[in-house]
Amino acid sequence: MARARVNGADLHYEVVGEGEPLVLVHGSWVDHETWRRVVPRLAQSFRVLVYDRRGHSRSACPPGRGSRRQDEDDLASLIELLGPPAHVAGSSFGASTALGLASRRPELLRTLTAHEPPLMDVVDDEDRELRLLMQAMEAALDRVLAALRAGEDRAGAQRFVDDVAVGPGGWEQVPERVRETFAANASTFADEMADPDWSHIDLAGLRDYQGPALLTFGSESPPWFPVIVGKLATALGRARMRTLEEDGHVPHLTHPDRYADSLAAFIHSSDRPPAG
Repeated sequence: MARARVNGADLHYEVVGEGEPLVLVHGSWVDHETWRRVVPRLAQSFRVLVYDRRGHSRSACPPGRGSRRQDEDDLASLIELLGPPAHVAGSSFGASTALGLASRRPELLRTLTAHEPPLMDVVDDEDRELRLLMQAMEAALDRVLAALRAGEDRAGAQRFVDDVAVGPGGWEQVPERVRETFAANASTFADEMADPDWSHIDLAGLRDYQGPALLTFGSESPPWFPVIVGKLATALGRARMRTLEEDGHVPHLTHPDRYADSLAAFIHSSDRPPAG
């Protein structure tokens, strides 16, 4: 366990294994522990860094409103700590963070893997059916934020799991330790949602990243994720799209060995020169 002072925040991080650097970026509500089922397997091939994003669990929450750009800058600093370029894999908001950094500092990333980034702004308004579904999701998010503003952190976390991320009954399947983490990080989630650019990505800037990219979505996930992933794949020059069968928003938790093996295989295949 270690701490790094970056961009005005003290971040908790851990490094395990030997080999090329691989940074795993977690999503909202959780912390580095969300990767614990995949780290041992990945550490057989890589020097894996996991960390708590600013405002999450053991990392500090500096005063003032935060932004995803700050998270991107933190990620850049941690990559520089390891020695760039690094392989980077992110999930959900962590995937948005990784993509945002790739659009601004493409030289820091050796490969990019992103699972279901919630970059809603890339969905066209013309897709009316999808927009209606997204509006229902946004209404559910508003109810989550209303609970958080009222100081009902645990109730807000439950609404997020049951109404947005997983589905009815999802909260009952979450271990108590994880529920406590959700409640502890609830204020940071509210802060993330207050960032006007939380769901935006510079698609033109993303074209500057020319490295290998793997963009994934689960077969059991909401229908806007394939659309988002498709838009991002079009912007990226060397992107592969992949559907993770029988998975949803957290494949590193539902099928950890398969997720780790798939990530490692992608990275190793990216190191090989193209055939012919």
